[in-house]
Amino acid sequence: MTTPEHQSPDPEPSQPAGPAAPQYQDRIYRSPAGIVGGVLLLAVIGWLGIDAVVAGEGRTPWLALAAMLLLVPLVVAYTLRPAVHVNDDRLRVRNPFRVIVLPWGQVASLRSGFTNEVIDDSGTKYQLWALPVSLRARNKAARREARVAARGEKSGREGRGGGQGAGRGFGPGGGHEAPRQPESDQAMAEMRELLERRQEAQAAHGEVTVRWAYEIAGPAVAGAVLLAVLLAVG
Repeated sequence: MTTPEHQSPDPEPSQPAGPAAPQYQDRIYRSPAGIVGGVLLLAVIGWLGIDAVVAGEGRTPWLALAAMLLLVPLVVAYTLRPAVHVNDDRLRVRNPFRVIVLPWGQVASLRSGFTNEVIDDSGTKYQLWALPVSLRARNKAARREARVAARGEKSGREGRGGGQGAGRGFGPGGGHEAPRQPESDQAMAEMRELLERRQEAQAAHGEVTVRWAYEIAGPAVAGAVLLAVLLAVG
């Protein structure tokens, strides 16, 4: 992270500028699997679509163009676009078709279930598309934590009994292994910690704003209409 320079308005070097709070870049949470999947899907759509446009006959090139105009924005919306931007003042959620900005003072809670959600003070829920929940990863982490706890109990019993396991630990340096959370759960934990610290800050207050992503919805709707017209005419 970089810290911008702050200059004093007084040109005289004899009067030093007062301390200024550093401004940090946003922390961005995204889904690596979603990005990889989106790139692969776009490559397949581009390959098939361009081949149909170049080598197709009759209405085929127009159908291919309409399908690409519909599919490409949707793939971008659901794979490459989702992101969560976090800083000390607000949470900015970029979902497939909306951008929601929530100052920390307006956030009531961050909830994890089958999906990760942020809930504002009015009770409105916004899903965090950039942080998908993996039940498999959660179950794997729970099993790992159970194994670590079982080893710790066994080590404690051996230590009290004076056996060979006395004083033996786990992990680097003989310490117990720290349970590893899935990436999405770890991101939610970090945001909850920031919410607790910054919810009452003066700079973290404001209004919740929601902006629709017309740059995504517009081309997709145009592609759907064009495709429907071409199919109806044919």
